[in-house]
Amino acid sequence: MQKKGRTLLAGVALSSPDKILFDAQGLTKADIAAHYMRVAERMLPWTRKRLVSLVRCPEGRSRECFFQKHGGKGFPAEVKRREIVEKNGGKAEYLYIDDLAGLIAGVQMNTLEFHVWGSRIDRLEKPDRLVFDLDPDEALEFADVRRAAFDLRERLSAYGLKSVPLVTGGKGVHVVVPLARRAEWPQAKAFARSVARTMEAEEPERFLAQAAKAKRKGRIFIDWLRNERGATAIAPYSTRARPGAPVAVPVSWAELSELAAADTFHVADMEARMQAPEPWAETAGWRQSLTRKVLATAGAGDE
Repeated sequence: MQKKGRTLLAGVALSSPDKILFDAQGLTKADIAAHYMRVAERMLPWTRKRLVSLVRCPEGRSRECFFQKHGGKGFPAEVKRREIVEKNGGKAEYLYIDDLAGLIAGVQMNTLEFHVWGSRIDRLEKPDRLVFDLDPDEALEFADVRRAAFDLRERLSAYGLKSVPLVTGGKGVHVVVPLARRAEWPQAKAFARSVARTMEAEEPERFLAQAAKAKRKGRIFIDWLRNERGATAIAPYSTRARPGAPVAVPVSWAELSELAAADTFHVADMEARMQAPEPWAETAGWRQSLTRKVLATAGAGDE
C-alpha cells in the first residue's frame, strides 16, 4: 500500500522506500523489506523474542554504519523494548523482535544486519543455543574453514551434541548447537571455551582459541566468546552490510561440503532458496543439553 511517499508493509509505514541501500545491486529499502517478508517464516523461529543488536546504515551500505544494542528515539513501536540488568548491576533498555512487523520496523530504521542473543527474553539466563564462529586468517581458503567446521561437528558429536552450520555471508562459518534451556551462561561459556582450547591444543597449527589478530596467521580462530551473556551472533537469514548484498544462510552439512564460499547466498537468491527444504528442520525434534556429564567430559567443570 502506498501513501504519501510511504509504503505500508506488515502494518509498518516504510518511509523513503526507494532509497538505495546497496548501490551496486540497486537494492532499495523496499527491496530489503521484501527480503524479510520472503524469509520471515524461516527466520522468526530463530529471532523471535531474542534481544537484538542492529547494524544500521542510514545512507546505505557504502556509507557510515553503526552498531546499536540499546533502545533509542525514533524506533517504531513494532521493535519492542526490554529493560534488563547488565553485568555491572545497572539497568539498560534493549531491543527485541516479536514478529514480521518487528523485522520491517528494523528495516524502516535502515537496519542491514540483525544480531541476536543466544537466549530468549522469558529465560534470559538460560541459552537455547551455542554458536562457534570459525573466523579464518585472510590467507586461508574457504576449504580450510569448511574442513574446520566438519572437525568441530565431530568434536561436538563426541560430547553427544548435534550441530548445524550457517554460512555467515562473510568469510566464516557458524557451527550452531541448539539446546534445551537448562544450563546457564557460565556453563555455556565454560563448555565453549574448553572445546576451543582443546582443539587448539591438539592442532595448534590450525586452530586458535584467542581473539588476537597477530596470532592468527595461517590459523582459524574458534570464537567461543559468542556464548556468554550479552554476546550476539548474526541471525539466520539476516542481510549483511557487505558488498554484493550477501545473506547469512542456514545450510545442511551435505550442502556445506559442496559450497565454495561463505558469501555464496545473496538477497537475489532467496526466492528460490525458500522453495527448497528447510535445512535446519530436523533441529525441531532435538532434545539435548549441557548436562554435568557433558561439561565434565569436555573438561569444563561445573561452574
